[in-house]
Amino acid sequence: METWVKHSVALSVAAAILLGIVAGPLFGLTSSGPEVLPGGVLMGVVFVYPLVLTAANIIFLFCENRSPLLLGKGRLFEGITLVVGILYSLLALPIANITIADWTRQLSNRQLHTPIWTQGFLTVGMLAAAGLAGYLVLSFGRLSKMPPLIPVCAMAAMYLGMAESILWIVQVFQPDLVMVYLCLLPANGILIGIKVIRRKVKEWKSVQPEEIRGFEKPWLDRLNRKLLNSSRWPAAAFLLMWPLLGVLICILILFGQRPDNAIRAWTETSDWRLSLREAPQNIYYDEHYLCTVAAGGHRRLVKPLRRGVRHGHTVIVNRQLCIANAFEQVLEERAPRLHGRIRGFYDRYGFPIARCIRSPYAADAIYLLMKPLEWLFLAVLYLVDVKPENRIAVQYLPKCTFEGEEKGSV
Repeated sequence: METWVKHSVALSVAAAILLGIVAGPLFGLTSSGPEVLPGGVLMGVVFVYPLVLTAANIIFLFCENRSPLLLGKGRLFEGITLVVGILYSLLALPIANITIADWTRQLSNRQLHTPIWTQGFLTVGMLAAAGLAGYLVLSFGRLSKMPPLIPVCAMAAMYLGMAESILWIVQVFQPDLVMVYLCLLPANGILIGIKVIRRKVKEWKSVQPEEIRGFEKPWLDRLNRKLLNSSRWPAAAFLLMWPLLGVLICILILFGQRPDNAIRAWTETSDWRLSLREAPQNIYYDEHYLCTVAAGGHRRLVKPLRRGVRHGHTVIVNRQLCIANAFEQVLEERAPRLHGRIRGFYDRYGFPIARCIRSPYAADAIYLLMKPLEWLFLAVLYLVDVKPENRIAVQYLPKCTFEGEEKGSV
């Protein structure tokens, strides 16, 4: 048993990789061919390991006090959880299409507004930092060198961090895989907080010093002596949490924060459970087609003309997009076989390229790369169409009678 505990970190990684290799093909997440090994390793490290860490923290919550070795490994898993959790959460945010835009900004496609009001970032960050500071004091401080009031203050700070974790879970939780993973770090933070508080309450009973440090002020000295019974610490920390919150809010006011930002940070949002605001409806950019993606570049360069409709979605239309779509209509009318082959090639190779374009700068680059083709398309239109500008102008209009708008559409 001691050997298993001694190598528990390596075993947890190995277990995650093994589960990824086994579960990947079963759930259709990885192929069952020669790529099963690298795919399974990737799945184990990315998807399974956070679950393994969560399970480990639950186990250590009930078992770590049985031996010093378990206690040390429990602390190690706490550190790994915090580091890996922060890293994975930062990676999961863009995957979940979560931006840092407030509810007043109009987004596109499946993008989501920030779950925390940007003007409340400092308040939420300060409360989270207070919780982390309380954890560090409790976890790494020596109780034998502290008066009991210090660990109680640290517990109060941890309560603030745990409260922020609960608010985050309530705010973002949805029956979606990525959203569930975004809740793992705060959930583990709550588990770690409970574990550390339990550990220190028991530890104080065994290391309580014979001589207790006194305080000059009588009321503070009496409070300190009442806290010699560590079983009172959790309740005392809850009471102390409120004045500590008041002190932090007063400090935050000096930095321009409002007193109610601790609440408004969660309610001045849109798209989330605690949101009280209604954001403008998202604009739809068809990310499957290069010209449409190019229309999402910087306005000064791509020069959007108006909004249009494609497959029932609102899209931003610029001249390049209209010319390309008008050319496809002509090609479909005059050379349907050639159109089918070109369309198949474009769908096969343009689709994956377009999905990689995530920034306005990349869209600008595609717009510029498409310029020679735009001129070629325009020349063909002027050669074969009696009224080329009329054909260009009606692209993506809601009641357009041209079939190409719905059938092809670049």
